[in-house]
Amino acid sequence: MSPNIDLRLLRYFIAVAEEGHLTKAAQRIGIQQPPLSQQIRVLEKELGVTLFNRLPRGMELTESGVALLADARAILAQLESTVAGVRRIAQGKMGRIAVGFTESASLHPFVHAVIRAFRAAAPDVALKVEETNTHELVESLRQKRLDLAFVRSPVGDASGLTMETMLVEEMVAALPVDHPLAAGARKKSIALAALAEESFIMTRRPSGPGLYDTIIAACHAAGFSPRVMQESSKNLSTLSLVAAGLGVSVIPASLTRVNAEGIAYLKLNDAPELKAPLHLAYREGEISGAAALMREEAHKLGAAAKRR
Repeated sequence: MSPNIDLRLLRYFIAVAEEGHLTKAAQRIGIQQPPLSQQIRVLEKELGVTLFNRLPRGMELTESGVALLADARAILAQLESTVAGVRRIAQGKMGRIAVGFTESASLHPFVHAVIRAFRAAAPDVALKVEETNTHELVESLRQKRLDLAFVRSPVGDASGLTMETMLVEEMVAALPVDHPLAAGARKKSIALAALAEESFIMTRRPSGPGLYDTIIAACHAAGFSPRVMQESSKNLSTLSLVAAGLGVSVIPASLTRVNAEGIAYLKLNDAPELKAPLHLAYREGEISGAAALMREEAHKLGAAAKRR
């Protein structure tokens, strides 16, 4: 029958072996000498060998004891390494994480800052990123292909997911720089209703259903239905079409950071409901250590941004 050895006995054995004396070993590990001597005998009985020669002035390892000492140290070192690794995974410092984002979210500096902060806090975590539309991100979260996702406003069934709002930003009008309404880019703001007769360029609804529907609803509230003449698959393509003079668009303010020549960005002064939220989404009641750490970094940065 294989012996069932308590790891505590191995620690006691190593202490006695290294000190070469029961009293010194007992002081080192914080127990009395008689119980320590008894535990060493329990270990010897369990193994069926003599580990120490008892000398008048100390304890001397037998050949079996010498062999056990090396293995006992290796066993405890491996155990400590395993425990440390498991704890690091639970703390989000090891393991892997898969993060998704929509295109407009990926262009927001907040998302860049969160990922940079996470990489600094957990450099040993394998990070996988994916950019796609909101619907696919939600489905990937449900299918456990993603741990977290930065999304705008999900449309449809988001049951089973937690959506935490990280920030809410303004939306602005994007016009060709030579457009009469831009007045040579000298204007700072414009009424959404002033765009009623313009040709709109929109990012296709499947790519960002929440923002698409928000823009349409705001136009209706301003008294018109937008004439959508062009649709693109990405926001950057939308901006390129605006720069080419093919129409106007309404975009999250963070996209104005994109260095696109030929575009005038104007605030909208009559559409207070026209906002672009940024959410952090994850499965309800299920978040890994790495995902929890990234969520923590996102909350820190979000709180810092609100204080500014």
